[in-house]
Amino acid sequence: MQDSTSLFKLSIIGFGAVGQGVAKVVQNMPQLKVVAIADSKGVALMPDLEDVLALKRAGQPIANSDLTALDVIRIVDHDVVVEVTPTNIDDGEPGLTHFREALKNKRNVVTSNKGPLVAAFGELTQLACTQGVGLRYEATVGGAMPIINLIRDTLAGARVLGIRGVLNGTCNYILTRMAEEALDYDQVLSEAQDMGIAEADPTYDVTGIDTACKVVILANAFFDRNATFKDVNLTGIERITQDALQLARQRGFVVKLIGDVQELTVSPKLIPLGHPLNVNGTLNAASILTDTAGEITVAGKGAGSIETASAILSDVLSLMRGRD
Repeated sequence: MQDSTSLFKLSIIGFGAVGQGVAKVVQNMPQLKVVAIADSKGVALMPDLEDVLALKRAGQPIANSDLTALDVIRIVDHDVVVEVTPTNIDDGEPGLTHFREALKNKRNVVTSNKGPLVAAFGELTQLACTQGVGLRYEATVGGAMPIINLIRDTLAGARVLGIRGVLNGTCNYILTRMAEEALDYDQVLSEAQDMGIAEADPTYDVTGIDTACKVVILANAFFDRNATFKDVNLTGIERITQDALQLARQRGFVVKLIGDVQELTVSPKLIPLGHPLNVNGTLNAASILTDTAGEITVAGKGAGSIETASAILSDVLSLMRGRD
């Protein structure tokens, strides 16, 4: 039996698809212990992960206490707050309050929630620095595709000159099928919704809002831009026609929704057929231009509960190694 003092203790705030994905992955990691889980209906203290996952699948409440999510953050003894509530780009809530309380109480924060970082990146990173704790957010950009930690760690000796990429799997799926099967936008979107690739209300994805949030996070993290969502020049994919896609292909190009971090733009761009950013389906890809290492391109799954959970757990384990 493992000594409880050697365990790295987590709370999971938010228990939708990503929070459940984290719980599933943590079950196989004996060095990690989930001490509390909070969803919109209450808090489970010292949960049995198999039991709470089963309750969630059955649509049953998981709560076994009268605590709130903020109570957990403030008074339950743990090392990391895994904040995975839904993204709200208007004011970052309720995640922003969760972030602030966790950092003020000297708890590390690991998140997939873009809202607080888009709303208050500078405030939160400064608060984490002042309190001497970690704020990690690999999962906010690209799901399982490594980009933030790649730049911070592997490329630490290089200066980043630019970042651009395909950062939304829903848009990439729609554009890929439109181009390869000569289908119209409305037909592909409807089928993507039926398959669960696109939301019932796809506005957040197809208008470029999701990509813009990721651009803001990367711009603030690596170019000290202090940008907000309103600073991004935004064009989505809703007006892309079949004629435009076929004309591009005849000339040796594909059309991709590209987020350009240095320029703070999101818009459809012509990408050469042989370029590494020409990824298909729901894949994401990002090209990082550096002064010493040249251009490096990474690709991977940009969404999915387990994929996003894998990025969250990479941040958690990095914090744990730092403690050890």
